[in-house]
Amino acid sequence: MTDTIRDAVKAFVIENFLFGDTTHAIDDMDSFIETGIIDSTGVLELVAFIEDRYGITVADADIVPANLDSLARITAFILSKTASPVAA
Repeated sequence: MTDTIRDAVKAFVIENFLFGDTTHAIDDMDSFIETGIIDSTGVLELVAFIEDRYGITVADADIVPANLDSLARITAFILSKTASPVAA
Protein backbone atom coordinates (compact mmCIF):
# COMPACT_ATOMS: atom_id res chain seq x y z
CA MET A 1 0.00 0.00 0.00
CA THR A 2 2.92 2.35 0.72
CA ASP A 3 4.10 2.20 -2.89
CA THR A 4 0.56 2.82 -4.15
CA ILE A 5 0.18 5.96 -2.02
CA ARG A 6 3.64 7.23 -2.94
CA ASP A 7 3.03 6.60 -6.63
CA ALA A 8 -0.37 8.37 -6.56
CA VAL A 9 1.06 11.40 -4.76
CA LYS A 10 4.06 11.49 -7.09
CA ALA A 11 1.78 11.36 -10.14
CA PHE A 12 -0.31 14.22 -8.70
CA VAL A 13 2.79 16.33 -8.05
CA ILE A 14 4.20 15.69 -11.53
CA GLU A 15 0.90 16.47 -13.23
CA ASN A 16 -0.06 19.54 -11.20
CA PHE A 17 3.23 21.17 -10.22
CA LEU A 18 5.69 19.99 -12.85
CA PHE A 19 3.09 20.14 -15.65
CA GLY A 20 3.67 16.55 -16.68
CA ASP A 21 7.47 16.84 -16.88
CA THR A 22 8.57 13.34 -15.92
CA THR A 23 12.24 14.16 -16.54
CA HIS A 24 12.42 15.93 -13.16
CA ALA A 25 13.60 13.28 -10.69
CA ILE A 26 11.76 13.30 -7.37
CA ASP A 27 13.33 11.19 -4.65
CA ASP A 28 11.28 10.10 -1.64
CA MET A 29 13.04 12.50 0.75
CA ASP A 30 13.33 15.54 -1.56
CA SER A 31 11.80 18.60 0.09
CA PHE A 32 9.05 19.98 -2.12
CA ILE A 33 9.43 23.43 -0.57
CA GLU A 34 13.25 23.63 -0.69
CA THR A 35 13.36 22.43 -4.30
CA GLY A 36 10.66 24.91 -5.29
CA ILE A 37 8.28 22.23 -6.55
CA ILE A 38 5.43 23.34 -4.27
CA ASP A 39 4.73 26.74 -2.77
CA SER A 40 2.22 27.69 -0.06
CA THR A 41 -0.69 27.69 -2.50
CA GLY A 42 0.44 24.33 -3.82
CA VAL A 43 0.33 22.89 -0.31
CA LEU A 44 -3.38 23.72 -0.19
CA GLU A 45 -3.91 21.95 -3.53
CA LEU A 46 -1.99 18.96 -2.19
CA VAL A 47 -4.15 18.89 0.96
CA ALA A 48 -7.32 18.96 -1.16
CA PHE A 49 -5.99 16.05 -3.23
CA ILE A 50 -5.16 14.02 -0.11
CA GLU A 51 -8.57 14.67 1.44
CA ASP A 52 -10.46 13.78 -1.75
CA ARG A 53 -8.38 10.75 -2.70
CA TYR A 54 -8.06 9.15 0.73
CA GLY A 55 -11.25 10.36 2.43
CA ILE A 56 -9.44 11.90 5.37
CA THR A 57 -9.57 15.33 6.94
CA VAL A 58 -6.31 17.21 7.20
CA ALA A 59 -6.52 19.54 10.19
CA ASP A 60 -4.85 22.94 10.08
CA ALA A 61 -2.37 21.70 12.70
CA ASP A 62 -1.40 18.86 10.31
CA ILE A 63 -0.37 21.24 7.52
CA VAL A 64 3.30 21.36 8.43
CA PRO A 65 6.48 20.34 6.58
CA ALA A 66 6.90 17.34 8.89
CA ASN A 67 3.77 15.85 7.27
CA LEU A 68 3.68 17.26 3.75
CA ASP A 69 7.15 18.20 2.48
CA SER A 70 8.26 15.04 0.67
CA LEU A 71 6.87 11.86 -0.83
CA ALA A 72 8.04 9.85 2.17
CA ARG A 73 6.50 12.25 4.70
CA ILE A 74 3.19 12.45 2.84
CA THR A 75 3.02 8.68 2.52
CA ALA A 76 3.68 8.21 6.25
CA PHE A 77 1.11 10.89 7.09
CA ILE A 78 -1.59 9.30 4.93
CA LEU A 79 -0.82 5.85 6.37
CA SER A 80 -1.12 7.23 9.91
CA LYS A 81 -4.50 8.79 9.11
CA THR A 82 -5.91 5.74 7.32
CA ALA A 83 -4.58 3.04 9.66
CA SER A 84 -7.27 1.04 11.36
CA PRO A 85 -7.39 1.52 15.11
CA VAL A 86 -6.19 -1.47 17.09
CA ALA A 87 -9.06 -3.31 18.74
CA ALA A 88 -8.79 -3.49 22.51
